[in-house]
Amino acid sequence: MRDTAPPPSRAAILLPWDRHAAFAFGHNRSAEARLAEAVGLAASIGLVVVYEHVFQLRSLTPATLLGRGQIELAGAAMRGAQVDVVVVDAILTPVQQRNLEKAWGAKVIDRTGLILDIFGARARTREGALQVELAHLEYQRSRLVRSWTHLERQRGGFGFLGGPGETQIEADRRLIGDRIVRLKADLDDVRRTRGLHRGARRRAPYSVVALVGYTNAGKSTLFNALTGAAVMAQDQLFATLDPTMRGITLPSGRNVILSDTVGFISELPTELVAAFRATLEEVAEAELLLHVRDVSHPDTEAQAKDVHNVLDRMAKDGALDEGWPAHTLEVLNKADLMGGVSHVIQGDGIAVSALTGEGLKHLLVEIDKRLAATLEVVELEVPVADGARIAWLYRHGEVLAREDGETHVKLDVRLSSANRARFAAL
Repeated sequence: MRDTAPPPSRAAILLPWDRHAAFAFGHNRSAEARLAEAVGLAASIGLVVVYEHVFQLRSLTPATLLGRGQIELAGAAMRGAQVDVVVVDAILTPVQQRNLEKAWGAKVIDRTGLILDIFGARARTREGALQVELAHLEYQRSRLVRSWTHLERQRGGFGFLGGPGETQIEADRRLIGDRIVRLKADLDDVRRTRGLHRGARRRAPYSVVALVGYTNAGKSTLFNALTGAAVMAQDQLFATLDPTMRGITLPSGRNVILSDTVGFISELPTELVAAFRATLEEVAEAELLLHVRDVSHPDTEAQAKDVHNVLDRMAKDGALDEGWPAHTLEVLNKADLMGGVSHVIQGDGIAVSALTGEGLKHLLVEIDKRLAATLEVVELEVPVADGARIAWLYRHGEVLAREDGETHVKLDVRLSSANRARFAAL
């Protein structure tokens, strides 16, 4: 049977680079590293990169961002390479995007559009699909209705790389707005459901430990190593999108819930931060954040700063406790690529290799220690006949000492304040 699948799109990656602006905004990574990341993003959704170039910006051109000579130079190179789609690793205005498409005769997407497409390809659950579609429509709204009446005329509907009529959505500003309202209502339902699940976990209750970090830092590999799960883990940007939760047992015997969340990236589109609020609420509920870093990456410090910026933004929006740094533990992953844990300068972090397992026992001990520091030791007396309450303490706390009397059992138990209140109400 003949394969009728279309060939992969040939892509050009262009990075407009203003070194002075990057320095002013605190972006301490090089243009080469930023370009390499953009190439990786494009390759992660099957684009074949046939041309890449960094264009130094001496001044900004409002209509096209790039200068006339740069546009002509890129156009000649891309015609020779038979480019189908151009990825401009910057935030383009609708006018700039349209003018560049006319100049090059090819489809043009910017950094936000590329990341949205990747998220669209990665979404596996209904919640993920809702969040991605909402982010798409929020992003497309101004671009679509200012150019043409229907979604499929400009971008092929839902997504940027597909052909015309991909989802058959024909909408003007009013219809797009109506769809956004419905999506937000559906996501509110998701949020309520997540709230119920969190409430159930509180009643159980187990501490939640959330993995956060830059995309491709190895969060899912670490999650699998600690839980024995089989979450998709590949050497690929945004390999996983939807959050996953599993229970693990710490060295003290305490049970906790480990949550694997979506990876962050520099200049994460505001549309995605807003749309993925339901997912990021899992981070806000965690008692401990594990900031997983790829310590072998040359830009590991810059990546860490990007993660901090996203968490700071969440804190300013009220979605995260402003004191989040105090309950965050840095996990310096991929130590195997540095020659092992002993070759990593650890500081306040814990060096591990999720791939080989080196350092994981030390990490679990440190997680145990951090969570224990948030608990208090209380002395309790329970009637000998009340086996149910004694068993509850063993399930929900850490029994440090026990003295059995004729009528009562004396226990020294490490409990959270919430569990202490629950025990008193039993």
